Amino acid sequence: MKKILCVVGTRPEAIKMAPVILALKKEPWANVRVLATAQHRHMLDQVLNFFNITPDIDLNIMRPNQALTTLTARLLLEMDDVLLSEKPDVVLVQGDTTTVMSVALACFYHRIAVGHVEAGLRTWDINNPFPEEANRVIAGRLARWHFAPTESSRQNLLREGISDQDISVTGNTVIDALLMTAANDLELPIELDPAKRLVLITSHRRENFGEPFRNICLALRTLSERNPEVQFLYPVHPNPNVKDVAYELLADRPNIILCEPLDYAPFVAALKRAYLIISDSGGVQEEAPALGKPVLVLRDETERPEAVDQGVVKLVGADYDRIVSEAQRLLDDENAYRAMAQGISPYGDGHGAERIAKILRDYFS
Repeated sequence: MKKILCVVGTRPEAIKMAPVILALKKEPWANVRVLATAQHRHMLDQVLNFFNITPDIDLNIMRPNQALTTLTARLLLEMDDVLLSEKPDVVLVQGDTTTVMSVALACFYHRIAVGHVEAGLRTWDINNPFPEEANRVIAGRLARWHFAPTESSRQNLLREGISDQDISVTGNTVIDALLMTAANDLELPIELDPAKRLVLITSHRRENFGEPFRNICLALRTLSERNPEVQFLYPVHPNPNVKDVAYELLADRPNIILCEPLDYAPFVAALKRAYLIISDSGGVQEEAPALGKPVLVLRDETERPEAVDQGVVKLVGADYDRIVSEAQRLLDDENAYRAMAQGISPYGDGHGAERIAKILRDYFS
């Protein structure tokens, strides 16, 4: 029996790793152990609880206002002890967080093979998104298995000199999690008018802190003023750089609902209910198109170009005028809306985790 250590640190990692953990737990040859670094504490816990996954190891690494250097150093030291005691045959990481980069580096030092789920996403700008682009590039140089979500991601890895035999296009496991969840009868614990259209908003990325985020909020304010018949739901990230500004600029608008971050299942319910999504999230760019929802992305670049190429996602950055004009066009122009609401899912078919489990099964057998 082979020991597989699956690492999760943040909510997006937990969402995308959960189907992999569940698939591997069905494999008789695999002894699956789950490690939570808890880079995000509450948001990680509620996703794991939803999928009935209990961590075997919990580092509880996060501290208030923790610098990236401190977080990285603590992760390396903690992982040193974990790897010495666990002695896994392979460690699986997902995505592009500081957890992913630090765990991959610690495994490299211990000569333990790493499988990188959602490998090969690139903007080719080391500072955008920050620090995620650097994290995934470093993890990509250290990984043994590259589970690429799309052919475009595979091509990115080949461009960096990764051997083709080490890359597998599996689809993105976020679609596995989404379809598993969306099939259920989900409750949204927010009182909404069912007769009104809903615009769902998420914005929390580090590179938008400061003036860019103020521009985003001012654009949302203008949209709410121009469209009093539309509801705007914004689950606000608890980081003070986000929360303080959002409440300062948006709390007095009667058709903007500010709330705490939604748990995963209610968030999927909100995605299903939404008419339009405005977001800087990477995962939302993957999830919303699969549900037929147009997305305006509050970033100038994306490592997920497939949805942009398909016309179901559009980049608007943190530019006040672009946000307002593109959102208003989708609210006013039915043809423009229909062109983006195609229900195209370029990121997977819901069987990505099964493919990852099979690749590891074939290797170890």
